[in-house]
Amino acid sequence: MYFVIYALDRPDAGDLREKTRPAHREYLHGSDLPVRLRLAGPLLADDGATMIGSLIIVEADDSASVEAFSAADPYRLAGLVGSVTIRPWNWTTGNRDAEAIS
Repeated sequence: MYFVIYALDRPDAGDLREKTRPAHREYLHGSDLPVRLRLAGPLLADDGATMIGSLIIVEADDSASVEAFSAADPYRLAGLVGSVTIRPWNWTTGNRDAEAIS
């Protein structure tokens, strides 16, 4: 099953994001994760440049695995994230695996 992790930074936390970004990116690409990373990238402010959060799509067996993955993200451990929402997602359009089954 796929899950969307929608995380918004605390206001005025740009310096903290910049400082912890290398650890966050290393974590996302780790080999011992409880999820399988499918898509990820920063959410941007209206100026199209300022990073204000993260959108991460993972595949996992259950929501508990996704919660554990999100909780261990260096961004969350550093206190950067002001809010996080995790939801199951039915990836249909653009999902080659789903299109092959149809």
